[in-house]
Amino acid sequence: MISTTAIKDVLMLTPRRFGDHRGFFCESWNAATLEAQGVHLPAFVQDNHSLSHEAGTVRGLHFQSPPHAQGKLVRCGRGAIFDVAVDVRKGSPDYGKWVGETLSFENGKQLWIPAGFLHGFMTLEPDSEIIYKCTDHYAPDCDGAVRWDTCGIAWPLGNVTPCLSDKDATAQRFNAFDSPFTYEAPE
Repeated sequence: MISTTAIKDVLMLTPRRFGDHRGFFCESWNAATLEAQGVHLPAFVQDNHSLSHEAGTVRGLHFQSPPHAQGKLVRCGRGAIFDVAVDVRKGSPDYGKWVGETLSFENGKQLWIPAGFLHGFMTLEPDSEIIYKCTDHYAPDCDGAVRWDTCGIAWPLGNVTPCLSDKDATAQRFNAFDSPFTYEAPE
């Protein structure tokens, strides 16, 4: 199933699961199936997998600037996360707006986040695993971050002091961020 979010370029993909007494099977990624439904995503070149031990861990808000901008297809392999995308494409009608979706092992949902968005997540359960496909390789010289608490995001575990990396704790504030991305209106 494919559904839109409050920002039309960010999509929720929910692959079908086929289950029985043994468990389930699903195709977590099938380009032909998506294209048959009118969704044409860029080619993926890298898969990433991360584990966060503590509930309330925040990773992000990250971006990779041009010429190595990344789109990401994010899913949760174990546990649950609140996954967030913030539109930072200059000239976009949604500039500065964010969407957040709960992705979990249980619901099997995936979030498509195109290049030009900040990305981050908060773990909702201990030992949550995040698996995501990227449209470009990691390029350290293009890597950047914006502070997780400066975009007006309503994080679900607001009563928890988040577990942060040094990079994320000292990232620039959103109001000081000069975005390297430009919105391209559909034709």
